[in-house]
Amino acid sequence: MKIFTYVVLVVIAALIVFNLTILDFNNLFQGDSLIAIIGIVALLCGACILLIYRTSKIIHDKTK
Repeated sequence: MKIFTYVVLVVIAALIVFNLTILDFNNLFQGDSLIAIIGIVALLCGACILLIYRTSKIIHDKTK
């Protein structure tokens, strides 16, 4: 499970970088830039959920 979380975090980081390349900083809330912002926020939420799950798994293993 540890390797899986690292692989998913690397994929999330790669997708965030890809979405950053799509952003148009002159028109940030129009067209493809808005979709890229939504994607970045969704990926950050997914990363937070994954890190919370990993932390809870570590705590669960230590309390056993």
